[in-house]
Amino acid sequence: MRIRELEIENPLILGPMAGVTDWAFRTVCAELGANITVTEMVSSRALVYKDKKSAALLKKNQGSLCGAQIFGNDPAIMAEAAVLALEISQCDFIDINMGCPMPKIANSGDGCGLMRTPELAGNIVTAVRNAVHVPVTVKCRLGWDKGSVNVLDFAARMEDSGADMLTVHGRTRSMLYSGVADWDMIAKVKRQCSIPVIANGDIVDPETALRCRKWTGADGLMIGRATFGNPWVFSQVSAAMAGMPIPERPPLSQRVDVAVRQFELAYEDKGEHVACLEARKHFAWYLRGVAYANYYKEKISAIKSMEDVYSIAEGIRRDLK
Repeated sequence: MRIRELEIENPLILGPMAGVTDWAFRTVCAELGANITVTEMVSSRALVYKDKKSAALLKKNQGSLCGAQIFGNDPAIMAEAAVLALEISQCDFIDINMGCPMPKIANSGDGCGLMRTPELAGNIVTAVRNAVHVPVTVKCRLGWDKGSVNVLDFAARMEDSGADMLTVHGRTRSMLYSGVADWDMIAKVKRQCSIPVIANGDIVDPETALRCRKWTGADGLMIGRATFGNPWVFSQVSAAMAGMPIPERPPLSQRVDVAVRQFELAYEDKGEHVACLEARKHFAWYLRGVAYANYYKEKISAIKSMEDVYSIAEGIRRDLK
């Protein structure tokens, strides 16, 4: 797949998720097979107003192509923010969020709210494309709700406006993350577009990945919530896409090692307090499906220091097989 001058084989993308895909987690996923990553979404206005917390979200990880994702509904501000995001991150491309379904974002006309104003969305893409020298990509949904599924017209407008790649989540805004992703509609988008189209939604393992790629004909796949506590899904899907034997998920002790490495990277990036607060949810995700883990999940919910992280990890390795 080519995104302008960028070329990558069997594109496998870690979906951008607020509060999840920070530098530490993106680094781990890139090491385990995600060959494209995208930052958490950053407010264009916050960047233009020099908000330091927003800028910190744009740290580029190594080991993969990395995009900086911004959101907003003002073309001029989005263009200025794109330039700033690129200066801060040195990322490989700019991704525009037109798919976030959360009410505080979408109801303000940002994220998926832009699918209700296609002309404005196109103007934003053009403004950003004219402002930066790197590829510009868009992530969207099928539409606002089942009565206004407009992704085919929207995709055509995005391409005409200068988008270099389009990722489609096969749900409407009103569905949030419920129901079943409509791969048929993604296939229709793919058939009409000459730019790369990425499929997103209900890709949770190698089997669904292969089925989605065949079903949609998409140029690449984006995996989101299935990565929670399971970055190994990338190495498994990557092997399946390459026609290679699918590796087993590592033993629990090795999975704990990766979790600890993620928290150490977060500590390096954000300091102990924030890293440990965020480790509470991530560590619990790493223990999903592990028998007799409730005792340690309770301890995880009270993590306050890296010493707590190391102590819990040691206990899990010792007590849970």
